[in-house]
Amino acid sequence: MKLVVTGGAGYIGSVVAAQLLAAGHQVTVLDDLSTGHRDAVPAGAEFVEADIVDSATVLTAEFDAVLHFAAKSLVSESQQRPELYWRTNVGGTLALLDAMRQVGVRRIVFSSTAATYGEPETVPIDETAPNAPTNTYGHSKLAVDRMLAGEALAHGLGAVSLRYFNVAGAHAGFGERHAVETHLIPIALQVASGERDSIAVFGEDWPTPDGTCVRDYIHVADLARAHQLALESCDPGSHRIYNLGNGSGFSVREVIEAARRVTGHPVPAEVGPRRPGDPAVLVASSERIRAELAWEPAHPEIDVMVADAWEFAQSRA
Repeated sequence: MKLVVTGGAGYIGSVVAAQLLAAGHQVTVLDDLSTGHRDAVPAGAEFVEADIVDSATVLTAEFDAVLHFAAKSLVSESQQRPELYWRTNVGGTLALLDAMRQVGVRRIVFSSTAATYGEPETVPIDETAPNAPTNTYGHSKLAVDRMLAGEALAHGLGAVSLRYFNVAGAHAGFGERHAVETHLIPIALQVASGERDSIAVFGEDWPTPDGTCVRDYIHVADLARAHQLALESCDPGSHRIYNLGNGSGFSVREVIEAARRVTGHPVPAEVGPRRPGDPAVLVASSERIRAELAWEPAHPEIDVMVADAWEFAQSRA
């Protein structure tokens, strides 16, 4: 197939683009490089540096589908600059859908998020859980999910939204690197490499086995594979939502211990008070995508995710 990958110079988009190329597809990456990296575009992909609102300059009737990753994704920034998130995540996606409709491209896989659920009432979280975002980022992604549902109903779009939690690891030389790093594993690895003095642990008195928060982690290669399966399953006039995760979580303390084991370096941790708004446990139920698309995580072990992320970080150093 001939595919457009928006945000394909970012972490997840680059891995998905690499897997699509390896599967024999033609890939055009659309990215404005505001947070992505030119050298993250896989060899063999055509690259167009452009804003998502300018999708109409790229899309033609020759394309078969779009995989949509382009978005602003920092929770704290979304609260400070909500207009940026409405403009990019919602307005940009509307421009993309308009361009797709005009040229007859009728399939899309959307990179959604578990932030649409907010603070869940029960775990593991399945797709029937209430949507109650607690920040503008989550609200903007939920708005796109609803846009896709309307587009499917009114105009025959085949759409799949994939909601995932914490993504980790690296694949085929592509990994995680952000100007502003907020994710636990990269921060732990920065401590191990000496770039930071210590890592902050926000509370050790949570109602969990070791007192620290528990989160679901998924290997980026497993996530990319789910996007391929979703692409193959897009049905005209249908919008489906799938959660993605391992189904069991790892605590903050377990992730830090994994970083120590994998790197062989000390990772000093400083325990502070709880962070307001943090749920004790966030774990996904992936039963729907396992049953309907036969997806299974091939790399569920936290040590494998951390080791792949460490190898990527060392290659960059």
